[in-house]
Amino acid sequence: MTRLPVEEVLHQLCRALDVHAGAVLIAPPGAGKTTAVAPTLLTQRWCTGKIILLSPRRVAARAAAERMAEQLGEKAGDTVGYLTRLDSRTSARTRILVMTEAIFVSTILADPELDGVSAVLFDEAHERHLDSDLGLALARECQDVLREDLRILVMSATLDGARFASLLGPGTQVIESEGRAWPLEIRWLGRAAEKRVEESVASAVLQAWREEDGDILAFLPGVREIERVSERIREHLPSAQIHALHGQCDPAAQRAAIRRDPEGRRRIVLATAIAETSLTLDGVRVVVDAGLARRAEFDKAAGVTRLVTHAASQASAAQRAGRAGRQGPGVAYRLWEEAAHAGRPAFEAPEIKVSDLAPLTLSLAQWGTGDPAQMAWIDPPPEAALAAARTQLLGLGALDEEGRITPFGDKVARLPMSPSHATMILQACTYGCARTAARLALLLQERGLGGRGDDLAQRLARWGADRSARAEAARKLAAGWARKAQALMKGVVEEAQDVPPAILLAMGQPAMLARRRDPSGEHWLSAGGRGYVLDPTSPLAAREWMVIGDAQGQARGARILSGIPLEAAEVEGWLGDRMERRSILRWNEAEARVEARLERRIGAIVLASGPDPAPDPDSIRAFLLERVRASGLDIVPMGRASLALLRRARHAGVEALGEAALLEDLEDWLGPVLGRRLDAIDQGALHGALRGRLTWEDQQRIDHLAPAEFRSPAGTSHAIDYEDEGGPSVEVRVQALFGLDRHPGYGKPENPLLLKLTSPAGRPIQTTRDLPGFWRGSWKDVQREMKGRYPRHRWPDEPWNENPSLKTKNAFERSGKA
Repeated sequence: MTRLPVEEVLHQLCRALDVHAGAVLIAPPGAGKTTAVAPTLLTQRWCTGKIILLSPRRVAARAAAERMAEQLGEKAGDTVGYLTRLDSRTSARTRILVMTEAIFVSTILADPELDGVSAVLFDEAHERHLDSDLGLALARECQDVLREDLRILVMSATLDGARFASLLGPGTQVIESEGRAWPLEIRWLGRAAEKRVEESVASAVLQAWREEDGDILAFLPGVREIERVSERIREHLPSAQIHALHGQCDPAAQRAAIRRDPEGRRRIVLATAIAETSLTLDGVRVVVDAGLARRAEFDKAAGVTRLVTHAASQASAAQRAGRAGRQGPGVAYRLWEEAAHAGRPAFEAPEIKVSDLAPLTLSLAQWGTGDPAQMAWIDPPPEAALAAARTQLLGLGALDEEGRITPFGDKVARLPMSPSHATMILQACTYGCARTAARLALLLQERGLGGRGDDLAQRLARWGADRSARAEAARKLAAGWARKAQALMKGVVEEAQDVPPAILLAMGQPAMLARRRDPSGEHWLSAGGRGYVLDPTSPLAAREWMVIGDAQGQARGARILSGIPLEAAEVEGWLGDRMERRSILRWNEAEARVEARLERRIGAIVLASGPDPAPDPDSIRAFLLERVRASGLDIVPMGRASLALLRRARHAGVEALGEAALLEDLEDWLGPVLGRRLDAIDQGALHGALRGRLTWEDQQRIDHLAPAEFRSPAGTSHAIDYEDEGGPSVEVRVQALFGLDRHPGYGKPENPLLLKLTSPAGRPIQTTRDLPGFWRGSWKDVQREMKGRYPRHRWPDEPWNENPSLKTKNAFERSGKA
């Protein structure tokens, strides 16, 4: 039997784990780390219990267990077993247990000490799945606090070993295996932008079929692309052995895709990224790579997880190409240009950066972690995503206001699924509908169950009639979930009420209840306040209500992929406890007043609306105050006296009437004088409220530094304008200043006023800050013009020596002032 490359370093690895509780193993594809390491560690003196080997995918977990069992001359379930969601083989004799990362998280949460486990092996850790990062953080805390003897081994083909070694603690060794250097040729085919990816991949597969020997493995982003490529290839190669390899395939189909054809026929395997790592596909010598990857990303704004197709990273491309060189020389056809390869990201973004963190947040709360930052992370979870997750879990009743797990949240955490789906099943127990809810939750998680279509209710019915092995295994899994939920919700009824599936779905994701917004059924509004779009040709478009099961796209206009319709009567009958009557205040711009309406609604969806005959005065006052706070004091209509007071206070530097202080204390001075209209404020009351903010010292300061008016020698009073661009000014008829031979001022110490001199008719004559200079200078020109315009008035040669008066010449003489 050919010796595996990793076997060259197994002695070094065993020695490292003998003296330290952690190690990092870097081995390239095909080195044999997945199947050779665990059996070797089983022989070590410290290994008295089980070894858990974590695999990122169900297909890889089952394949790894079956291969190790075959090497031992056994069947899976004896010494080597596996545990996945839809399939398992294990027994009391099992010492090596291969499981998916999600199942390990559930395992360690249920048994924090990992009783009976000697080692946990994290395979393909470079993929940085959310459950892998979380599982590693929990395992490290278990090791630090409860199990110093627990061995943790991190394995990968492309990995920053130093970072993981630092996480595992001082003394952790990084061990590298050279691997087998089979020649691998890269051919850069490129792809025309106008061609669909299916056409390009099918063309490349047919080219490889003609030019190369051995089986062909083609990587595509999803199931639909696989099906379309398969159809195109069969048109040219009707007798070719074509296999699909993705998560929706049943175990028998997956085994057929992994192993050589028993009759020696050449094969074509069309796979998603599921075949990128961990698996060795026997006989594959050629890889065709579309260069695309599809991953789930959580949109915090829309509250949905969407599938995003993007360019695969350089690391993913290397892994895929490596599938062709595992058992001999190979060739990889890449459907992009060589010059563009360097522009691809080096690695895929860790899921912890882009995923919905509600499951992780709940797991940490169940673990008892108050501060996630204290855990051992390669990359810590983003705080914004954690905050969104806490809000969601608070709404489900799984966390309390302090972020602690609630008794109901503890039940939610014990079901192996998202918190929203677990909530749905648990609440359905109250109505005796746990089994239906469990099936609905699994339908949303397992693509392909019940076929395709937008209507989840129809898919649920088709799945119920499906007698395939995969459908039956899924039904058993859902039944197990239902039984577990019923045990957690003690004393619930059996199938007692006929609850519509849409109502069950709304129990777990109430924000996804949606109502049609237009006749075409294209635009929908959810109870959570988000807008969604639906293909108008969908059968769901004709319905008024639905609960959205799955959506994809950006926050504004995420596309509905699936949902369950419901009738208006079902909304009223089943969701009446969620309806609320709410008084809504809006600003009527045209009439400058608050408009109060009474609405009946479910979340953001308005069911009925009409004028509110008796709105709450305090609410109106608060609404107006908030509007002023947001828009500024300029929207408050103020009378002349109030404006003058504010301007004087600003000039005098009195902070109590400054804009910042006034906005901060709106409730104190503006609140008491408000009604429903800003323009109906009593100006006297408003002026009094402003003056009431002034202390005696403030009032003295204003009066001294910014007097309200200037009194002329003629006895007339003139308001000082403190907002004038030229500085504080007064407008005054020039005759009122006769007899004055010094420039008037304001404040203490006195500052010169800007005089805006006018004619008897109030027309501007001149502006000056030097009255004596004006009298002895340009007055002559003004005098000449004024005599011609206003001959009945006095225009003396030396006005500074005249008695001031606004009277005409005759009236002045009659008054005895001549």
